[in-house]
Amino acid sequence: MDMTEDEKSDNYRVTAGELRQFVERFERLDEEKKAIAEQQKEVMAEAKGRGYDTKVLRKIIALRKRDSDDIAEEEAVLEMYKEALGMQ
Repeated sequence: MDMTEDEKSDNYRVTAGELRQFVERFERLDEEKKAIAEQQKEVMAEAKGRGYDTKVLRKIIALRKRDSDDIAEEEAVLEMYKEALGMQ
């Protein structure tokens, strides 16, 4: 069954409206992400101002996201490589 031009036009409008909603939602989320990133920078600036090493803090934060078994395995390999290179 073929669609009439009016039916095609209605489908296009619905699709365009839905598409616009997706785009606008994504744009709002992007703005929220930028605001959160700015807040994270402020937290690090405050920590730095209080004397904390922000490079180390970022490493700690990254480690807290990882599985403890993965960390232990990586540390064991790192120690083995350092030992092989005489870096102990």
